[in-house]
Amino acid sequence: MAWKTLIVDKTDGIATVTLNRPERLNALSLELMSELLKALDEIDQDASMRCLLITGAGRGFCSGADLASGDLTSDGGMPDLGKALHDRYHPVIRKLAAFRMPVVCAVNGPAAGAGMSLALCGDIVIAAKSATFLQAFGNLGLVPDAGSTFFLPRLAGTARALGLTMLAEKLPAETAAEWGLIWQCVEDAELMPAAMKVATKFANGPTVGLAQIRKLIRQSATNGLDAQLEAERESQVIAGRTRDFIEGVTAFLQKRAAKFSGK
Repeated sequence: MAWKTLIVDKTDGIATVTLNRPERLNALSLELMSELLKALDEIDQDASMRCLLITGAGRGFCSGADLASGDLTSDGGMPDLGKALHDRYHPVIRKLAAFRMPVVCAVNGPAAGAGMSLALCGDIVIAAKSATFLQAFGNLGLVPDAGSTFFLPRLAGTARALGLTMLAEKLPAETAAEWGLIWQCVEDAELMPAAMKVATKFANGPTVGLAQIRKLIRQSATNGLDAQLEAERESQVIAGRTRDFIEGVTAFLQKRAAKFSGK
């Protein structure tokens, strides 16, 4: 498929999706969100893909919703932001949350508003030192969306989530790493090598087991202990029936590196 707002590359089990509107700091137009959902569906259904890597073209990861595009659905002359969220944003966030493979995000510059939400959908988020995170909604008279009010308290805690969203101040990538909001902050030149190293590890890993891990960790945010124990049991049954489990145990006993097939 010919993409207008994305660059999609599939190499060695890694699907790299680059948001490609650099002239707008990769702002999320409705066209981009529509294409992103299609790309995610295509990648999710491609059995040869075992890791997703998301990054941005140019000097920014994503500046959030493209408020200047004029493509928001109107209701009585006023923008219907709720419809845009329901129709375009929520399907992407839900798709990423339920993805069948690990998701790595390489944040190469500003990640603001819904762009920050998109970045936090990653299982492993690596940011360049020059990157910043911003919940800009408070400066616009809006509320955080695209999952921000779900992700932030769980990752950074209530006090920091409130500070980030209500003060609407930029958070440096190094501080984001210190707070546990992201996995790692690296020198700018090392961003893509570091992200590709993780993506390669995942692309050569036990895909089914990794998918179950990300599912369990996300479920734990709302499950009680009994429900989580049952979820672990169910996931262990699934993982224990894979070829990769047999290979992992065999490699351990033979004291060699495992060669996982993703099945």
